[in-house]
Amino acid sequence: MQEKSNLEQQKKDLQMTLSKLTHEIRNPIALIQSELQMIASAHPEITDFDGWYHVMENLEYIRNLLNELSQYNNAEHLTLIQTDMSAFLNSVTRSFKPALDYLGISLITDIPENLPLLFLDQVKMRQAFLNLLRNAQESIQHSHGIITVSAVSSDNHISIQISDNGCGMTKCQLKNIFTPFTTYKPEGTGLGLSVTRQIIQAHKGSLQVHSIPEKGSTFQILLRG
Repeated sequence: MQEKSNLEQQKKDLQMTLSKLTHEIRNPIALIQSELQMIASAHPEITDFDGWYHVMENLEYIRNLLNELSQYNNAEHLTLIQTDMSAFLNSVTRSFKPALDYLGISLITDIPENLPLLFLDQVKMRQAFLNLLRNAQESIQHSHGIITVSAVSSDNHISIQISDNGCGMTKCQLKNIFTPFTTYKPEGTGLGLSVTRQIIQAHKGSLQVHSIPEKGSTFQILLRG
C-alpha cells in the first residue's frame, strides 16, 4: 500500500514538473516563431536559404513535442459524455480516410450499427484512435497498404481492433513501445502511444498489441460499459 502511494506521488510530481516545463518553454518558442516570421516578412529572401527551412522544421518539432507533453500530462482528466460507439467510430475513420486515400492506403471497416452506448471523453478518445491510425499509416512503406478497423460487442464490452500490413515490430520493440520518449521513427517523439494507452486506461479500458516483423501489427482496445 505504501509503495502504491509513493508511486502515485511520484506520478503527481512528474506531472507537475512536466506542466511547469511545457509552460516555461512554450512562451519563448512562440516568441521566436513570431520574430522569425517578422524577419521573413521584412526580408523574404532569407527563406531561400536551406538553413531557414531546418530552423523552422526544428521549431515545429519542438512545438509538437510540447503539445504531446501537454497531452501526456492531461490524458487522465476526462469529461465523459454518453456516446453512440457505432457513430463515433465511423466518424473517426471517415475523418482519417482522405489522408489514407492520398497515400494510396486502403481502409477497410467492419463496424456494426448496434454497438452499445459508452461514456467517453470524445475529444481524448478521438485523439487516441487517430494516434493508432496514424501509427498504422506510418508503418506502411509499400504500395499495397491496408488498414482494417473492426469492432465487436458482448455483455456491454466493446473490442476494437486496428490492424495494418506494415513493417511490424520485434519482441524487443514491443516491450518498449508504450514507454514515454521511446520511438523507432526518425521524427517521432515517443509520446503518441504512451498518451493513447493513458487515455484508454483512464476510461477503465485496456490496450494490447500483437505484431510480426514485416507482416504488420494489430492494436486491440477493450472498453467496458
